[in-house]
Formats: sequence, structure tokens, C-alpha cells
Amino acid sequence: MNRILVIGPSWVGDMVMSQSLFKALKQNNPDCVIDVLAPAWSLPILARMPEVRKGIVMPTNHGELKIRQRYQLGKTLNGHYDQAIVLPNSLKSALLPFFAGIKLRTGWRGEMRYLLLNDLRALDEKLYPLMVERFVALAYPKNTPLPATLPRPQLITTAENAQAVQQKYGLNKFLSKENRKTLVLCPGAEFGNAKQWPEEHYAAVANEKINAGWQVWILGSRNDKTVTDKIYRLVDKTNQKFCINLASRTALVETIDIIAMADAVVTNDSGLMHIAAAVNTPLVVVYGSTSPKFTPPLSDKVKIVQSDISCAPCFKRTCRFGHRKCLTEQKPQRVLASLDSL
Repeated sequence: MNRILVIGPSWVGDMVMSQSLFKALKQNNPDCVIDVLAPAWSLPILARMPEVRKGIVMPTNHGELKIRQRYQLGKTLNGHYDQAIVLPNSLKSALLPFFAGIKLRTGWRGEMRYLLLNDLRALDEKLYPLMVERFVALAYPKNTPLPATLPRPQLITTAENAQAVQQKYGLNKFLSKENRKTLVLCPGAEFGNAKQWPEEHYAAVANEKINAGWQVWILGSRNDKTVTDKIYRLVDKTNQKFCINLASRTALVETIDIIAMADAVVTNDSGLMHIAAAVNTPLVVVYGSTSPKFTPPLSDKVKIVQSDISCAPCFKRTCRFGHRKCLTEQKPQRVLASLDSL
């Protein structure tokens, strides 16, 4: 039995996509055991992945070196694993498997890791243009061609979890009385506002769908509260009773069940986009500074709205020109048409 420790990524979307790697590992060896070293916030997501035995809390925050803490945890894991797979490309992410004395340590070349990883891969970006391909490739020996169809993330949801979330946040108010369909809006983007579709566009979509007999739930983290509050204020007063702003109120694991209950999602390129794809909810994604050619939603029920402006995608956190035309020029009518075509 292979005992595998995966050093997980630090972003929600990347963590969701890493399930494709776990699925590939299980396809190769159904008896393997997979544990994931990851930030504490991600453990509830990992709990929704049946391929993962357990999550282990990373002893540092994103970007912190803290060699002593990595060394101490590594020593406690000595002898527990046959292989480590390191998904981040940083030098510090490869330290703990080395300290743990794990025999086989696999990862992409990345940031000066020649002594830390002994199954070191040179990344061919043309061969693996998608991030999920780069993850899955590490499940196979070096230079092994990828399968024609990659396994997709598939987070577990249950009727019991859905009912609990409905009751906690009053989400069944219109589901039961008026049988309204539900549109979820995910306007946040931790990476930066060059990925955020304008608030007034989200509000316009909300108004149109409420007028058509839907209800709208707005999701986001504490950092998104300013954005979601503005969207709610821009919704017509008569429509606000059919709109619930849940930003900063829900735990990340609860958003999985909320998104799974929805009839459709409109989102930026974000972690919640990947969650929506992983629970198979139809979604429309508005891309700005990033590209679906690198991190697409892994779903068949998706429509992409993207600008053909010459400066996009730039992969910047903020617009270097200050106009954000790749986002502002994607009008609500285009998103509404995409929703109708799902």
C-alpha cells in the first residue's frame, strides 16, 4: 500500500482542482492512502473529497518560511509516507517532505528545489497548458502521457447538509412558498479587482432574474463584504426581499452546499467558480485579467464570457491602464443570454 502525502496549494480554486490528482492516484492504485498537508481553512473542503483520508494543518501561513515549525512537523511524520507530491512551486513547500525523510519526493522544478526533490520534473507549458494537467501529471511516472480524459473534481454534498444550511440562513423562504429558482452570485476574487466583474452589472443581472421570478443569493468572504453590500444596495428596493446577501456569514464548507442547491451561478474566475463546477451547478463565468486556457471550470455546464480586448488576459491583480475594459465592457445582457442558453 502506497502512503502518499500531498503538499496542497494555498488557494481555494487550486485546492478544488487538486482533487483531479487524488482521483488519478486512486485510479492508479485504489489501495493507496492519501493525506494532504494544507492550510487550516481548506480542511472542510478536503473532507468533501472521498479520496483523501485526512488533512494535516500546515504549521505556517501562506508566504511564511518558519523553518523550525516545518522541521518539527516533518520529524513527526518521519516513516509515515512512501511518497510526497508537492503541488506549490516554492522552495519552502518542498522543505517538510525533505525533513520527514520521505523516500520519493515528486514535484515540478520550481524555485531552486534540486536537493529537496528527487523526482524532479521539468515543466513543458505547451504540453501541459492547464493547471489541472500539471497536477494530474504528477500522479504518473515522469514522461508518461496523460489519459485522454482527466478526472474532474466532484465534491460531496448531502440532502442533510443542504437542509441544515437552508434552515440556518432562511434560504427555503421562497423555495417552499413560491417555488422560485435560485441564482447565486459570486462577485469576489481574492487575487485582485482585475478579475471582478462590476457591481452594477451583477445588480442588473439580479434585477432581471428576480423580475423573471427567481431569487438571488450573494456569496463571498469577509473581504468581499464591501462589494456584495454594494450589489445588494443596487438591487431595486422592491426586489430586495428576494435577494439575500450571505457574504461573510457562511463558512466555506457551507458555500459548497449553498452552491449545490442553486439552479445557476454567475461568477468571476475565483475559488467559488471551481466549487460550482465541482458540484455540477450550471454557471456563467466572466473572465477579465485571467484566462480559461489556464484555469477553466471543469464542467460541461458552463458558459464563458470573455473579452477580446488586446491587453487581456494580462494576469495582473489590478488593471495597469485603470479602465478594466475587459470586464466593464462585458454587459449584463451578454451574461443573461448565456444563462438562458445553459
